[in-house]
Amino acid sequence: MVTASHSGSWKTRRSGFLNKVHARLATRAEPATGFTSQPEPRTIGSFARGRQLCAGNILLAGYLVEAPDTMVWDLPMPSEVFEEELHGFTWLDDLAAVGDAPARARAQGWTQEWIARHGRGRGVGWSPDLTGRRLIRWINHALFLLSGQESDASREFFRSLGQQTIFLSRRWKSAAPGLPRFEALTGLIYAGLALEGMDKHVGPAIKALARECAEQVDDQGGIPTRNPEELLDVFTLLTWAAQALATAGRSPSQAHMEAIERIAPTLRALRHADGGLARFHGGGRGMEGRLDHALAASGVRARTNTGLSMGYGRLSAGRTSVIVDASGPPMAEVSYNAHASTLAFELTSGRRPLIVNCGSGASFGPEWRRAGRATQSHSTLAIEGYSSARLGPKRLIAGHARELLVDTPSEVGMQKVDDESGHALTVWHNGYGRTHGLVHARDLTLSPDGRSLGGEDTLGAFNRAQREMFDRRFEGSRNEGIAYALRFHLHPDVDAALDMGGTAVSLALKSGEIWVFRHDGHAELLLEPSVYLETGRLKPRASQQIVLAARATKHASQINWTLAKAQDTPQGIRDLAMDDPLSLE
Repeated sequence: MVTASHSGSWKTRRSGFLNKVHARLATRAEPATGFTSQPEPRTIGSFARGRQLCAGNILLAGYLVEAPDTMVWDLPMPSEVFEEELHGFTWLDDLAAVGDAPARARAQGWTQEWIARHGRGRGVGWSPDLTGRRLIRWINHALFLLSGQESDASREFFRSLGQQTIFLSRRWKSAAPGLPRFEALTGLIYAGLALEGMDKHVGPAIKALARECAEQVDDQGGIPTRNPEELLDVFTLLTWAAQALATAGRSPSQAHMEAIERIAPTLRALRHADGGLARFHGGGRGMEGRLDHALAASGVRARTNTGLSMGYGRLSAGRTSVIVDASGPPMAEVSYNAHASTLAFELTSGRRPLIVNCGSGASFGPEWRRAGRATQSHSTLAIEGYSSARLGPKRLIAGHARELLVDTPSEVGMQKVDDESGHALTVWHNGYGRTHGLVHARDLTLSPDGRSLGGEDTLGAFNRAQREMFDRRFEGSRNEGIAYALRFHLHPDVDAALDMGGTAVSLALKSGEIWVFRHDGHAELLLEPSVYLETGRLKPRASQQIVLAARATKHASQINWTLAKAQDTPQGIRDLAMDDPLSLE
């Protein structure tokens, strides 16, 4: 059941109604006849996905629609998100990456048909964020879309660009703060710079973008959702806008450039050894090469964050990177994609992810979405049947029924030490304080050569109130203790097997590296099935997880473990194994 205030529902309906009204009004104008300048295309598409589109395999938002001979706007829409992605035109990047005659014909036909069907203000595409996203792609790939076209088609194309720009100038404020509003304002800047008669919109958009940068990008270079992939999206948009302004002889605001300078080192801290992003709070690894491209394009010199980066701690040495969620989850209305992942970590060795979190299940349906948000889907400690934060009742957020996180940890702490013996991180949270009177503390130590990660996980009741709560829960368990488990989710490419009579786990990577997991014997070691939830695939990928199962019977319980490269694994290894190509499975 969706619980939402009448005022919230009314605001959502009113915003949608006003979008339709202003879309219709904007399409009465005859504003643009051509380009005054055109930003250099900066969006990166996938050649493999472009080939799939040319073959009629439309893969968006985790849904595959096979329709080789059907106009894309005639497709049955399997979900609202699928339809929104279709209207956002990011698939145009993929067709442009192919760039041959069939890809161009498909891109031109789909774009012309959108103008014919939806260009007069109809359809879900007339929201500020989708309009900004679409404008960026149309302007980026204008030569691709206009090549060989008749003059009537070109006039309709420019007319639609101008009408969408007018709509965006009137409605960008209705976009939700954060990524949607950054998309809307960047699209408005792009169009204002590129189109005849639209220059008057650039100045106000620059000022508005400056306000958003000051309000949405904090001192750590982070955003409220704490989603690393979303941070990359924001960073990319800000970089595109700055470059477009500079190319046109306009200066970005100081707040705009300062936000770019704050975000760049944060993204570097959230980048694993293989170049992919840490997967937390609904974010994925990002398209291969996109993060490096964005960082290079920003021109911000590399520097190291010594403390937290958007609430994450980092350990790195040799070929190994470890990234830890060392803060509480996002709060209030921005928590609708947040996960109960406090103290979870990921580890990557060279080009190969080893320890991961399951990831976001949003593209696989509501049940997978809920499962991916649970603490048990992350590489950390979880008390049986509980997460470190809980999902609350659904609320209406931006027109969608969302489950926000509630009962989040009220205290989360971190201490980091770097010396000749290695790099150490101590983190703790009280997310199980209300339910069990227990605090989870985690010590992680990475050796100076990056070949060994040692861990110590403690569940403890440290003050009188906590001990009294624990005692009540212990008695309620018939003195059997409180069941909990440490979980270490493995990437699907890791080949895992119990070893040494069931006291260790051998982990073989595609690179040829062998890692060995051991523990101190205070828990039961298990190797169980898991899943890897990866956006862009049709179904979850099967994987495995290492589980250390135990019961807390005292006011303090502790498990020690190590994850180390086998002694005969060389320090430097030539990783020539090829990754799997883009798959529809």
